Amino acid sequence: MRFFLACLILVFAFTGEAKPPNVLIFLTDDQGWGDLSVNGNTNLSTPNIDSLARDGVTLENFYVCAVCAPTRAEFLTGRYYPKTGVSGVSRGEGRINPDETTIADIFQSAGYATGAFGKWHNGTQSPYHPNDRGFDEYYGFTSGHWGHYFSPPLDHNGAKVRGEGYVVDDFTNHAIGFIEENQDKPFFCYLPYNTPHSPMMIDDEFYNKFTKLDPAMRHRDLEKEDLAMTRAALAMCENIDWNVGRVLKRLDELKLSEDTIVVYFSDNGPNSFRWNGGMKGKKGNIDEGGVRSPFFIRWPGRIPAGEKMLPVSAGLDLLPTLTALSEVSYDDSLDLDGRDLSALLLGKGDSELSRSLFSIRKKQVSVRTDQFRMDASGKLFNIANDRGQTKDVSGQHPELVARLQAEAKQFNAEMQPHFTASADRPFTVGYANSTTLPARDGIEHGTIKRSSKAPNNSFFENWTSKDDSITWSIDVGDAGDYRAIVYYTCAEGDVGTTIRIGVDESDAGTKAKVTESFDPPLYDKLKERVEESHYFVKDFKPLSLGTIRLEKGRATLRLNALEIVGKEAINVHSLELLRVK
Repeated sequence: MRFFLACLILVFAFTGEAKPPNVLIFLTDDQGWGDLSVNGNTNLSTPNIDSLARDGVTLENFYVCAVCAPTRAEFLTGRYYPKTGVSGVSRGEGRINPDETTIADIFQSAGYATGAFGKWHNGTQSPYHPNDRGFDEYYGFTSGHWGHYFSPPLDHNGAKVRGEGYVVDDFTNHAIGFIEENQDKPFFCYLPYNTPHSPMMIDDEFYNKFTKLDPAMRHRDLEKEDLAMTRAALAMCENIDWNVGRVLKRLDELKLSEDTIVVYFSDNGPNSFRWNGGMKGKKGNIDEGGVRSPFFIRWPGRIPAGEKMLPVSAGLDLLPTLTALSEVSYDDSLDLDGRDLSALLLGKGDSELSRSLFSIRKKQVSVRTDQFRMDASGKLFNIANDRGQTKDVSGQHPELVARLQAEAKQFNAEMQPHFTASADRPFTVGYANSTTLPARDGIEHGTIKRSSKAPNNSFFENWTSKDDSITWSIDVGDAGDYRAIVYYTCAEGDVGTTIRIGVDESDAGTKAKVTESFDPPLYDKLKERVEESHYFVKDFKPLSLGTIRLEKGRATLRLNALEIVGKEAINVHSLELLRVK
């Protein structure tokens, strides 16, 4: 990584015998600014999250990206996400380039124990995996979407495991265990929860309160609100709050609260039209409602309690800010876009924070200053008194509009080459002893279809012809022999198909016959609270296809059927490649 290639200069800058502060970060998924009682929503109660605002600082104008993976990339690197190689959320678009330095790299090199527990969404295969990006410990899933929230398949330091219970509860259990294990030394604990992202699965314990709720606070466009979605999201947010409370309580019990910086924010706007302070837009949109996030930071005795600060700030700022607060240094060659907010948070001034902050999605750009937002169409809104973007004031500020339009044009021109560069990246193989290529990263050919519209959590089905195939574009880092294992299901009447894997169709590859049926049911959706969910999950069985030779460099890996017995070949969840030599 660029971080290590540049030079290992990261050291503790602490003087005397002062203990470095621990850092604990909660990042939620698709939770809007308005999904908290501290921000005025009376539809739910979030006392534990609210306590962070009471006991710490609220950044009132804190911004993230319009969707998940870009926000994570900006938080982890302190750089605008297109620069990091991230361009979207599906089929590898969320991968952070291996030469980027992450905040976890920095804290790890400074002697911190580092752990992440939850949704990663910035790369699956090594060297993109969390364990390659500065985290000693990882437990969760690396994809963008996950199809089931009760005891699903998960990843523990690269190994396939089965979760225990509701995912957010499970992630919290592991994070608490990590804190307990590292209580005597500084730790950096990242808790990227995956709710209230769909599927809208939540236990009765939290949902029963909302089953028939007629929300007192609604989206500004009533006809757009899906009340079933709102009820589920509220229940999921109360579950998040309960889990945040569990972690904060354990910090108190371990007498670590005074020594721990706690941060809380979300990755984008709400995933449905529900109450959000009257703001325009939701997830996927670069207006206020799509990119404004709640943000609280607590550090008892160091950061003032109960203060609200107005300067525009962003997820980009967390790397320089948290390292400064912790007195951990990093190399200036990182070329950060984020600003160090530590002086502001410590009450030492904010004179150098005024700036233009950019939001980009594809070729659309909006710009936020301390007072205004210029949207992607060039309209200007005075956010200080028009958070809902209802009145275009561009005619009153022609010079400001001209400046912001020029800035947006220049920013877009700078970012587009990065999008282009990341558009054709293969999936890495052989950078670790085991590489998993999920269906998400493959391309279906012929009659084969995905099980759901979201590639992030899908499997391939409807393989009805021997002319069908599945391909993965790969980059082999280490030439050698690899044992290929396909994770499959097969109905009893379809046993007998011969599956082959090879480098496209130019070599013999290796093959194996499906001799055993495995046709488990889909996981139940009894706790799914929104009808017509498009997520489908089931268990898969490994089938060894034999050993294949892979040469270093780019190649196309193809899975095809030499013959099909019955109606279909197999359903395919993923392909695993184990380096033999």
